[in-house]
Amino acid sequence: MTIELWSLALSGLLCLLLPFIYVAIYQKQVGFAGVSGNRDNVPEPTGVAGRGLRAHRNLQENLLPFAVVVLIAHATNLSNRATVFGALLFLGARVVHAAAYLLGIRGIRTLAYLAGVGGTLSILVQLL
Repeated sequence: MTIELWSLALSGLLCLLLPFIYVAIYQKQVGFAGVSGNRDNVPEPTGVAGRGLRAHRNLQENLLPFAVVVLIAHATNLSNRATVFGALLFLGARVVHAAAYLLGIRGIRTLAYLAGVGGTLSILVQLL
């Protein structure tokens, strides 16, 4: 498996793990019944739980374009320094973004977001 595919797989794993963090915290806010039900009558998560939810949604929004360019690159046998750099940049940036979002660190979070977009663009440019 290429580094680009490993980066995609690990990014997917991050996407799977983030809810375990914020739902556990959210459960402390609304109780087990609140998180295990349909959540029609429970308040939105706040604090770390709310930031975790937003970090997860942001990762989902950015994971799709990243997956598309990685899978197209793989299908066309394109793997070079720029695609490897872009994939590793995306993965590292998304880990930093999630941590910074959970901790409420705004400037780092924004830079990590932009770095992740740059990683996706780095691969996209190689496809053009």
